[in-house]
Amino acid sequence: MKHRVLIVGGGAGGLELATRLGKTLGKQKKAAITLVDANLTHIWKPLLHEVAAGSLDPSIDELNYFAQAKWNHFSFQFGRMVGMDRERKVVLLASSDGDAREVPYDTLVLAVGSQCNDFGTVGVQDHCQFLDSRTQAEKLQKQLLARYMRAHAEDASNPLRIAIVGAGATGVELCAELQHAVRVIEGYGLRHASPDILQVTLLEAGPRILPVLNQDVSETVHSGLANLGIDVRVNTAVKEVKAKGVVLADGGAISSDLTIWAAGIKAPAFLKGLSGLETNRINQLLVRRTLQTTIDDSIFAIGDCASCPLSDEGAGTVPPRAQAAHQQAEMLSRSLALRISGKPLLKFNYEDRGTLISMASFNAVGALTGLLGRKNVTEGLFARTLYMSLYRLHQVALFGATRALLKAFSDLLQRKTRPRLKLH
Repeated sequence: MKHRVLIVGGGAGGLELATRLGKTLGKQKKAAITLVDANLTHIWKPLLHEVAAGSLDPSIDELNYFAQAKWNHFSFQFGRMVGMDRERKVVLLASSDGDAREVPYDTLVLAVGSQCNDFGTVGVQDHCQFLDSRTQAEKLQKQLLARYMRAHAEDASNPLRIAIVGAGATGVELCAELQHAVRVIEGYGLRHASPDILQVTLLEAGPRILPVLNQDVSETVHSGLANLGIDVRVNTAVKEVKAKGVVLADGGAISSDLTIWAAGIKAPAFLKGLSGLETNRINQLLVRRTLQTTIDDSIFAIGDCASCPLSDEGAGTVPPRAQAAHQQAEMLSRSLALRISGKPLLKFNYEDRGTLISMASFNAVGALTGLLGRKNVTEGLFARTLYMSLYRLHQVALFGATRALLKAFSDLLQRKTRPRLKLH
């Protein structure tokens, strides 16, 4: 019987790993590769802020898992992981119709990503919007469009107040994308849809926005957001979220029609205590540098759901970034081939290649790793081009260079025949 590799989670890391393994072990009949996801299609998570603003139409840019599996010699199963039995080496999946089934494995890779961390803040789950999934992003896009359409139909100029909690990459990029979107929609003739009615407040509990980046990048982006009319507030912690605004820790309050929570991350709750596997305080699975879980050598974890040490000395962990998931997928694809051949596993070495922040059509800013590990700050057209290339590189990993180039050309042609913004 062929070695069975089961990958749970079709995000950037899981889908890339399934594709790489399918092209090698699957095509060579050395292993049976299966990918599991609770959705039928894939959207690159760093683009969800564009989906929310309407700048990206997911029905055009989505990737179908069944088609990807057929093209790359692996199989796909639709379902949500709800449990597992490590002794019997089976994963329990639940389908949308409520039926449950078991899927066996010899090697299991968990790549289930992360979600926003509400830190137990009162009212967040009841009154906030999130950007953890395509469904949530599309819900937000429809709410925003409905507000603009209503103002147009009623010929009434009412301000749209949006509070975004968390000034990491998601919060910052969403702010800029919303400002870009309202300018585009104004160009299509919608009355009372203009930058004047959009009042966006960005709240950050820490002393500066983009805290994981250096001070220069933070200050540049802060200034850019302010120039777009966004009210950026640092050292501003949220104590409670209500239906029409947020209560601040200092006793103040901010009114909002929509509150979007983009602060912090945590792994899915079902991982906590899953079949005895070790997790940390934000539900991430503890793994060694081989990406094997600390309890079971047959179970691996990659991406945001894994807490992987940066070195054998344990000085810090790999940050939850898309580039880390990509690097882990690339390494693990080679490492699992060694495992099936009975050879020692590789150890993961994270390379910080820098971070780029998009400010929609207005600008892009980033800190790129240069010689000797030095971070070089870049912005403008060069940074914008590099930012857009990240998605193209993701497509190359999934489609190959030729098909990715054809996809880019197709996207360019479609821009000439469809609105610049999703208007439905």
